[in-house]
Amino acid sequence: MQQFTIPQFIDVESKIIGAMTTRQFLICLSAGGLLYIIYKLADFTLFVFLGLIIIAVFGALGFLPINGRPMHFFLLNFMQTLKKPKTRVWNKHISKTELKKILERNYLAPVVSHIIQPKGQLPQSSLRDLALVVDTGGVYHGDNLLD
Repeated sequence: MQQFTIPQFIDVESKIIGAMTTRQFLICLSAGGLLYIIYKLADFTLFVFLGLIIIAVFGALGFLPINGRPMHFFLLNFMQTLKKPKTRVWNKHISKTELKKILERNYLAPVVSHIIQPKGQLPQSSLRDLALVVDTGGVYHGDNLLD
């Protein structure tokens, strides 16, 4: 049987300049280009102010990992979370055929007739049977439910 080598560490980015990866190099390159444009278009105080902000933002994007993942993955996940609804509501719509099947099988009649009783304690065996009916979704009718 032929043996093949399995690549290891496939999630590690390749380094191009020292310890800098390709992604980090491109982020630094784009930050440098943006700083150059601002240097040519703005006066020195505005350049220093915007330069500090750009260096902080691009430095965080390039070199700050959050939970071992690059910052841009965190930002993408954050944006996707903001777009999703905060609460999830399940609206089960029963079709007419499903309603007919439920009424034909009459799943709820034994359970409802057993539950609606005068106030008082149910015997232990009735509670056990009722728990089985609830756990099985009405499939189990029990021996004492129809009494």
